[in-house]
Amino acid sequence: MKNVTDSFVSLGHWPSAGSFGFNTDIFSTNLINLSVVLGVLIFFGKGVLSDLLDNRKRRILNTIRNSEELRGGAIEQLEKARARLRKVEMEADQFRVNGYSEIEREKLNLINSTSKTLEQLENYKNETIQFEQQRAINQVRQRVFQQALRGALGTLNSCLNNELHLRTISANIGMLLSMKEITD
Repeated sequence: MKNVTDSFVSLGHWPSAGSFGFNTDIFSTNLINLSVVLGVLIFFGKGVLSDLLDNRKRRILNTIRNSEELRGGAIEQLEKARARLRKVEMEADQFRVNGYSEIEREKLNLINSTSKTLEQLENYKNETIQFEQQRAINQVRQRVFQQALRGALGTLNSCLNNELHLRTISANIGMLLSMKEITD
């Protein structure tokens, strides 16, 4: 390969030194073209490239800053959630303890209420038994009285003959008449 300076030196040795022509050596012309393009790009593109890199750097820093802020917010929310969880767990334990004591209290109230109801039912049962016993006693007395009355009537009817029966009726009629005269 030829050196870049050789290509400039060789310009003077061309047969048509005063005219314009094409250099047919591809390697030497490509190096010149590339160096010119790179020089132009560096000269004009330096500001654009640095602006692009600065913008990219700012965006990355902003993204990192936002990520840090979001991370801090997330940590804060996590701590708040943990505190709420602890509070809810304590309240749940309190409700559980209160629930158990409330259940025991309700259980005792139910037992007392049931005991009172059973006592009242026992009293009603005893009153009903006494009432039924009294009624049965009254019915037995009434039947005994009716049987005694029938027996007495039967004895009277068998002991009375017609004449005694007529005399008793006449005496009773006489008494009724005398009572009527007194009331008049």
